[in-house]
Amino acid sequence: MTTVGIIANPVSGKDIRRLVAHGSVFDNQEKVRIVRRLLMGLEAVGVRRVVYMPDYYAIVDRALRGCSPQLELVPIPMELENSQDDSTRAGRWIEDQGVGCVLVLGGDGTCRAVAKGLVEVPMLPISTGTNNVFPYLIEATIAGLAAGLVASGRVPKELGAYRAARLEVLEQTRVVDSALVDVAVYNDRFIGSRAIWEVDKVAKLFLTRCSPASIGLSSIGGQLLTLAPAAPQGLYLELGYGATVVTAAIAPGLLQAVRIGRSRLLQVNETVPVGLAPCVLALDGERELEVHSSRALSVRYSAQGPYVVDVTATMSQAQRLNLMVQRGPVEADPAQ
Repeated sequence: MTTVGIIANPVSGKDIRRLVAHGSVFDNQEKVRIVRRLLMGLEAVGVRRVVYMPDYYAIVDRALRGCSPQLELVPIPMELENSQDDSTRAGRWIEDQGVGCVLVLGGDGTCRAVAKGLVEVPMLPISTGTNNVFPYLIEATIAGLAAGLVASGRVPKELGAYRAARLEVLEQTRVVDSALVDVAVYNDRFIGSRAIWEVDKVAKLFLTRCSPASIGLSSIGGQLLTLAPAAPQGLYLELGYGATVVTAAIAPGLLQAVRIGRSRLLQVNETVPVGLAPCVLALDGERELEVHSSRALSVRYSAQGPYVVDVTATMSQAQRLNLMVQRGPVEADPAQ
């Protein structure tokens, strides 16, 4: 039986950048409507079982009130802590159960949390957060179709998904944390409100991907070059000095001039020392690690991130294989 997971973060899209920038609130009722459309897409391609992370707003349960899919829906057996660890533990349970694919509703931070629990199960991230570089802005019906096709094996994972890069934070040789899009070395002592919007405090920036059309810290690198999600190289920047100044969209409605000193490409498994202490490391736009003067950390560019469903590639394969096409006997045109 084909099984797909759903992890919907009820707090994504509501952080402090709604106050310091001009972001919109992504309300939970819209997430309910997204899940409803996901279920319709999953059912259409033959998925029969969905496991989901429970949450205080009951997003999936509310979605069922407006539709009647012929699906078995099973909550993941877990105690909620109402923290990002819930998403990581749900991802780990999905990995342990060998689920075919997991749909993730959230921003970069939610995707990062889920990915920490995954190894082989592909994820299809849907944007419902603030900074959305990693997840897709996509119609949920199509996302449900793509996730179901990959989960069932009708589109093989090697054709419908790619392995993303990640940035690993190392203490000596031990991985203590990771990020999917960016790691920022932030010149401060305390985590505080987590979200990054004061770019003048960012001393170093590590990126797995960047585009001139993206938002957040990766948009800084995106004004210099484009790195696709499956690119075999990352980007390292030193900020706050130098002759190059770019204007970047740091958060919704918030553009800042950023001075760039040194920049270079990162190769797979290349490690760069953090080199500043005390400081804070921000992972995918949120301050996570306080680095004290006695703690020597480094950042490694790794090609061993999560598998991510490529929706366009998956649906193109479905077209090539006629997976959404039924051909019957030719009937005469009644108009003739």
